[in-house]
Amino acid sequence: MARIAFILLCHKDPEAIIRQARMLTAAGDYMSIHFDARARPEDFKRIKDALADNPNVTFARRRVRCGWGEWSLVQATLHAIEAATKKFPRATHFYMLSGDCMAVKSAAYAHDFLDAEDVDYIESFDFFESDWIKTGIKEDRLIYRHYFNERTQTRRFYAAYNLQKRLGLSRAIPADLQIQIGSQWWCLRRRTVEAILDFIRQRRDVTRFFRTTWIPDETFFQTLVRHLVPETQIRTRTLTFLMFTDYGMPVTFYNDHYDLLLSQDALFARKISPEATELKQRLGTLYADGNATFQISGEGRNLYNFLTGRGRIGRRFASRFWEEESTLGRRRELMIVICKKWHVAKRLLGRIKHVANMPTIDYLFNEENTPLPDLGGIQSTLEKRHRHRRALMRMLFDYFETDRLIICLDPSNLDLMQDFAGDRATTRMLEVQCTFTDSYLIGHCKRVGLAGEQTSDATWERLLPTVRGDMIYERDRIRDAEFENHMMIKEWDTPEENAPQIAQFLDIPPEKALEITQTPELFAD
Repeated sequence: MARIAFILLCHKDPEAIIRQARMLTAAGDYMSIHFDARARPEDFKRIKDALADNPNVTFARRRVRCGWGEWSLVQATLHAIEAATKKFPRATHFYMLSGDCMAVKSAAYAHDFLDAEDVDYIESFDFFESDWIKTGIKEDRLIYRHYFNERTQTRRFYAAYNLQKRLGLSRAIPADLQIQIGSQWWCLRRRTVEAILDFIRQRRDVTRFFRTTWIPDETFFQTLVRHLVPETQIRTRTLTFLMFTDYGMPVTFYNDHYDLLLSQDALFARKISPEATELKQRLGTLYADGNATFQISGEGRNLYNFLTGRGRIGRRFASRFWEEESTLGRRRELMIVICKKWHVAKRLLGRIKHVANMPTIDYLFNEENTPLPDLGGIQSTLEKRHRHRRALMRMLFDYFETDRLIICLDPSNLDLMQDFAGDRATTRMLEVQCTFTDSYLIGHCKRVGLAGEQTSDATWERLLPTVRGDMIYERDRIRDAEFENHMMIKEWDTPEENAPQIAQFLDIPPEKALEITQTPELFAD
């Protein structure tokens, strides 16, 4: 009988991981967990302590700091696989999972399904001939070296990429490999996994090549399986049901998707909403039901496309996804830095990103040219960003695959602050109070078009007090709003006085917060 070793890559929600591990191993299967080294140490300790007495659970011998699109995701997977092959000699299949996945069939059904055919399940399409990549770079993922993360180090990523193109520094793909591409959610037989581990020990050149490709988790295993396994023993599909919206974002499943998920020709589904507690309970009960039967119709994608397409083919008043997804998510944290001096806030965010390793976005509701990912056009103009503010933020949370995100707002954006503060997500605000010298205010008036180079001294005498008073008025409006999680740092306070506010805002240790407040020339104009 099939015995599955689940390879779980995760970075958050320790209680959900514990429940998932207990549920999947209760049926006699195994689990090898890699918990992102970027995550909180106390969360990892909670997981290890809770599962310490479960002989069917093991952990990757090394934890790495994972980043989307990086080799680190493949390395983390390999660490978890190595731990599983050593710990669980009776495992017949290795199934890749994330913390957002849930079984949509019973354990008995999954075992019978895998016993029926002696094959591997992995999407693997020809990298160059298929149309699997819809937008963005294609061949350049492989022939140029990518040392930086496109999401967190966008400027460095494209600077290095463009420099290599200008200098003609392309490289050859290993001659004996036919590069394949597909979903990273696969299920492989034991002998396939062991063949991959043996291959990479012998072929260091292949590992070196993939280390600097872009998004290798979509190509590494897919290519090696095709290289090592006869085509007749490969089913080019994933056993995990997942869908994407026409904005390129993963569809999230909720409580009312239970029947739809059960009818799909899949063993697991991704992504299950953290708030879908009823769905998780029902699926957990189902997994342990050895007598459950299933009617497979597989209509999920067609049904979803039909329903979501009504607003684009004549049903003018059909609800859009951003009208239905009206909350950021109960377990998410939106942290807002409020500062009139944009250069100060950007300097602060840069330091936070370096010290606390959190995704940050500058004044996306104030500056048209704020770097943002392509989210299907919803991010294209300031007017669209304001109109669909919650949908935009939810998509950014999904894009960065995080539950904690920091943005900047101008103090004039009180309406945005009030809207986000009213969401079910946790909203924290850090107001950065700065001094406004006459020279700064003069520069500000010129930048926003209130005055020019020829403005007379008499006009300045009337204008500057008005502008300063307006800034003070914005500050007072924020204070009068009495936001629940409102912290404040001040230019005239010492780094030691400001550090506790930063620590509370970011939920980080005091020494990390002090490192941020001690940033040289943080408030300099």
